[in-house]
Amino acid sequence: MAPRFDLVAGLSVAGLLLPESIAYSSIAGLAPQHALFATVVGLIVYAAAGRSRFAVVSPTSSSAAILGAAIAAIVADGSPAHREALAYGAVCLTGLIFVVAGAARLGALSNFISRPVLRGFGFGLAVTIVSKQLPALVAAQGLSGGPFEIVFALAQRWSEWNLPSLAIGAVALLALLALKRFPALPGAFLVLVAGVALSLGVDLAAHGVRLVGVIDVVPVRPGLPTLDWREWTRLGEVAAPIFLIVFAESWGSMRNLALRHNDTLDPNRELLALGFANIAAGLIRGMPVGAGFSVSSANEAAGARTRLAGLVSAAAVIVLMAVGGPLIARLPEAILAAVVIAALTHPLDPAPFVRLWKIDRDQYIALAAALGVMVFGLVDGMLLAVALSIAATMERMARPKVARLGRLRDTHDFVDSSHAETALDSRVLVLRPSQPLFFANAETVFADVIKLANASPEARAVILSLEETTSLDSTALDGLIECDARLRASGRRLFLARVKDSITTTLTAGGAAALATAQISHWSVADAWDAASAALGQDAPPA
Repeated sequence: MAPRFDLVAGLSVAGLLLPESIAYSSIAGLAPQHALFATVVGLIVYAAAGRSRFAVVSPTSSSAAILGAAIAAIVADGSPAHREALAYGAVCLTGLIFVVAGAARLGALSNFISRPVLRGFGFGLAVTIVSKQLPALVAAQGLSGGPFEIVFALAQRWSEWNLPSLAIGAVALLALLALKRFPALPGAFLVLVAGVALSLGVDLAAHGVRLVGVIDVVPVRPGLPTLDWREWTRLGEVAAPIFLIVFAESWGSMRNLALRHNDTLDPNRELLALGFANIAAGLIRGMPVGAGFSVSSANEAAGARTRLAGLVSAAAVIVLMAVGGPLIARLPEAILAAVVIAALTHPLDPAPFVRLWKIDRDQYIALAAALGVMVFGLVDGMLLAVALSIAATMERMARPKVARLGRLRDTHDFVDSSHAETALDSRVLVLRPSQPLFFANAETVFADVIKLANASPEARAVILSLEETTSLDSTALDGLIECDARLRASGRRLFLARVKDSITTTLTAGGAAALATAQISHWSVADAWDAASAALGQDAPPA
């Protein structure tokens, strides 16, 4: 039964891929055939090397936007052939980064970009892409820049808007949004057919409506573009952000769909598959490819069961290119703009932002990422988003909370002392940092330990639980030794709990062998509690 479902899904997805690929090529500033070539190659290579049943690896709006912005940053002027050569070189290098990352088993890299930052970046990217489609809706020319600049310029030149083009684009957009309620239908393909039919029946060019024009679908000989060493070096700088956004978007789509169906995916295997697909796309002068969320979800909704659906889509796109070239040339550009805008309704959804504000977590980071893309551009915005992810992690880890623990009644467990069922001993202070100890937070944590000890005059022993810490760097080691000395100077003794073997080894080698002894370092908090109580000359207090 699976082949039948995959056949239907593949044909449905092909109807979506054809207009979207053509539309995304305009975002990247490339001719449509390059997006179509990349679509076919991406589908075939991923079906052979990847493992997701539902991922549709083809050009995406985000990768197209970053590619276009990156090439524009490298060369403001130049012949179209030179700009295209730079674009294909960037795609090849992006694929190479994927392969190297997969071979080095760096799949966990996706975790370094937080979801709020991704949502903010996606929202800002969607706003930027939509703004660049607005001139196509009204057949305006000569507009460029950021989203605010484009919207302001369009408002100033409202008298130049082509109303027939705007009407066609608006109707197409409404139809696409309405057809989203029926995921089994290839809405974009149906709108494309309607647009071609309208163009055949009405001389749209005579009314100022811009058409796609002839698409050159002649196959090209695979090979690397001819570039000098300096240009390859510059492309290496822009390939990194393309890699990051393609992997983040692709892995997010693959993982979400896999979780829905209890499938297991290896991020390192997917890195390799995406790398091979992008190298193949670059060699045939194609665009970057990745697993977009909208088209992959459409593949799932259409009933795909295996990766055979991707091969069916590739075959269908080849047939459509072979027989439909003259018809696609009659397609109004306003309809392609509507296809792009409709495809971006998901990242434009404000619900994730509203949720962040409701829970009062990471909303400013997401907002900064969105504004960074819209104000500073796509490449700089992507780098800013990555920096924000790392900064947010460092800020959270650098400001840990030191909680006081109490013994849970009738157990050997220790929990936060705010729990109603905990028993406390005023002479034994049990503390636990909420983050692993390392150079950025060690001074703060040990200062808090001393402060809490001094705030408890009756405390004669301090137990520090290291359950979050797997190892100590030199800064944390020195801080721990100094903390022990300060506690001893105040007449208190330090005991360690939840101590790993690696920490004991570091303490011994670092000149703190006394702290590594069995009398001081313990596996559990309960053992440290008993040792501290015994050292104070009393039995452990009853639970």
